[in-house]
Amino acid sequence: MRNGDDLEGFDGEASSASMISAASSPYQPTTEPVSQRRGLGGLRCDLDYLRGTLGRLKLAEVLLALTAFICIETIMECSPCEGLYFFEFVSCSALVVTGALLLLFSLNLHTRIPQINWNLTDLVNTGLSTFFFFIASVVLAALNHKTGAEIAAVVFGFLATAVYAVNTFLAVRKWRVSSRQQSSRQSSDYIRARTESREVVHRPEIQRLDA
Repeated sequence: MRNGDDLEGFDGEASSASMISAASSPYQPTTEPVSQRRGLGGLRCDLDYLRGTLGRLKLAEVLLALTAFICIETIMECSPCEGLYFFEFVSCSALVVTGALLLLFSLNLHTRIPQINWNLTDLVNTGLSTFFFFIASVVLAALNHKTGAEIAAVVFGFLATAVYAVNTFLAVRKWRVSSRQQSSRQSSDYIRARTESREVVHRPEIQRLDA
């Protein structure tokens, strides 16, 4: 049987071994607070974007497109119906596409797909929505039967046209700024690469070391 000293020595050795194994183990217990861990795969709402000008314009576009679509859906009778159907298609398409972009931008999901030029995508969406909302509102105003739902749809259609036009103007400015920054970054990278290549040519000792 082991005496007390032997047991104490054995316990000390076991505790030391456990400490060493724990220190060398790759699975260390985390000390990160639970409140700082990201939930839902790191998704978070970008409040700065929603409070900014572009975010507010996107919210207004979604609300106006939704209201115009609801107004046009309440119309039960029409003759002719071509203007109504066209306005319904435009308002529904603008609502879906703009709502998707608002979701992507407000949750920063667009940063996970850097292959897409999101500034250009937003510019194309706002420009097309401005054009088609204006055409659909004019056609519906010319072919409507003076009912309350049709008049409301025309009013919200022109309001959506105005908001989309402002967003298009700001999107053009943002796209130009990003294009200039990208071109300047590419030119600086090109100049730095040319400078490094010239240093290699004028310093043959670098070539000998590389060889």
